[in-house]
Amino acid sequence: MGKKALIIFFFSIIMSSSFSQTGGDNIYEFLNLTHSGLVSSLGGSNVSLQGNNLNLAYHNPALLNSGMNKTLALNYVNYFAGINYGLAMYSRSYQGTGNFAVGLTYLNYGSFTETDASGIITGNFSAAEYAFSMIYSREIDSLFTVGVNFKPVLSHLEKYTSFGFAFDIGASWHNRSNLFSAGLVIKNAGYQVTTYAGEPHQKLPFEIQAGVSQRLAYAPLRFSLTLKHLEKFDLTHQYTEPASTGNSVPVSSEFVENLMRHIILGAELIPHKNFYFCGGYNYQRRRELQVDSRVSTVGFSWGFGINTSWLDIEFGRATYHLAGSSNHVSLIIRPDKIYKKYHD
Repeated sequence: MGKKALIIFFFSIIMSSSFSQTGGDNIYEFLNLTHSGLVSSLGGSNVSLQGNNLNLAYHNPALLNSGMNKTLALNYVNYFAGINYGLAMYSRSYQGTGNFAVGLTYLNYGSFTETDASGIITGNFSAAEYAFSMIYSREIDSLFTVGVNFKPVLSHLEKYTSFGFAFDIGASWHNRSNLFSAGLVIKNAGYQVTTYAGEPHQKLPFEIQAGVSQRLAYAPLRFSLTLKHLEKFDLTHQYTEPASTGNSVPVSSEFVENLMRHIILGAELIPHKNFYFCGGYNYQRRRELQVDSRVSTVGFSWGFGINTSWLDIEFGRATYHLAGSSNHVSLIIRPDKIYKKYHD
């Protein structure tokens, strides 16, 4: 009965969230921010990429593996308008038990001027949001892995506070040559436990993602395809105001346009195991944030990485709008390798 009740619980959360909007109507939207320099350069999301990069486990808990044992990941993002956010995470693996990781992500909105109703300045206030990550993964066999990420969430906006929790449930598979891999993840299935000021409970940014990655056998290239928001096909928005007759002006939503909005493309050039360069394309980001008079590189991203035995350095830059881009810096540190290097 316990197992059956758990299954019913998860599916109840999923079904209650499956008709939510893709943005604007949900709380804790910061859970969808990309921290990793690598992932940001590949278009902002990837759930299939195999490797020993601990940051990948945040996007799909099933990607957490024993190769990430005793690894520390530090991420910082210089966002827009003085906003910054980051993620710190550490992992351990235990033979026969599985792989574990704990982390903390934060979003700092900065400091704001507080005024009364007449506009007189009365002081300053701040706003920030935090989420813990407790990840567990286990190999079902040598090719297939499952994982879960439990995320308690705390949101503090001026004097208002909200608490909730979210789950990510993922699966990952790769072939024996490790050239092809695939992933599936159910993200942010959860519940807002306490609201900010007694208002009705709101929905979390629920999403289902899937993806595949293919590395070429005789060329230093790897390609990734990620499909987002599989729970909702129509990702277009109605921007027109109601007509004077009271009826909304119809907006066409063609099949190809909707299909493309689900797709994120990424490519990596890996000339050496210690260096890579990559780029990505996010079609929905381009369509929603472009300026018609000058589209430029909106929706595109790029980055590079330098890998050593004890330290990996990643940089990613994503263009959201002509007004600016986000810069992502990541450090993947292996403290046991540092200790061994200087004590051998």
